[in-house]
Amino acid sequence: MSSPLPAIFLSHGSPMLALDGSAAHHFLKDYAREIPRPKAILVASAHWATARPAVSAVAAPRTIHDFGGFPRALFEMTYPAPGAPWLAERTAGLLGEAGIAADIDPARGLDHGAWVPLKLLYRDADVPVTQLSIQPHLGPDHHLAVGRALRPLRDEGVLIVGSGAVTHNLEAFFTGRFEMDSTAPDWVTAFAEWLADRIAAGDTEALLDYRSTAPFGARNHPTDEHLLPLYVALGAASDGTHGARVHQSSAYGVIAMDAYAFA
Repeated sequence: MSSPLPAIFLSHGSPMLALDGSAAHHFLKDYAREIPRPKAILVASAHWATARPAVSAVAAPRTIHDFGGFPRALFEMTYPAPGAPWLAERTAGLLGEAGIAADIDPARGLDHGAWVPLKLLYRDADVPVTQLSIQPHLGPDHHLAVGRALRPLRDEGVLIVGSGAVTHNLEAFFTGRFEMDSTAPDWVTAFAEWLADRIAAGDTEALLDYRSTAPFGARNHPTDEHLLPLYVALGAASDGTHGARVHQSSAYGVIAMDAYAFA
């Protein structure tokens, strides 16, 4: 491969992203055309949390419907992509070389943080995929280090995907009576724009300390887990490069659906 694949961060929003016809839905359906076809995909999903990093090595990962209260059509969806046991071994090895102990899980399937966006990106489910867990108790710095350890994968044809959310305050969503096309409130847009500015500026220090430096940081992320996959993608970026926002939209007012690419 002439140049490394990018590392990307996607806001996966609600599982309804697979069906809703939103701006983010259409972006993901087209975005795979913008990047070289990967040999395999490694997804760091906000919906798999473990005490230390774990990578799934199952050869045929099952589709996990880790949600409730949605239309039957979502539960009937599957994403039968092949697994990538070799990538699990390589990922665990790179983390070990960086002094980050990692486990290999022989059974973990694909949760909706992985299969929902991938079902739009690679509809034929013909690219091998495996998942990487996050460690919410270890915070942004740890996940940046994980991403840095995994940089070599980009030169090996692996697309590193962080799947989470630019904003993720579900209490505000459930109590605010927002509709799909509701206008984002100021506290959501202020945070999303701050994030875009800091990523474009390469201001890693501010990004790592977002709870103190960003406007409404804690309000948009009462807990860290949905932003942590961003730091995996950020860490996997080449030295001296800045990320770019490749999509901007919102869903239900309070859920920013922005996406980023890191060269």
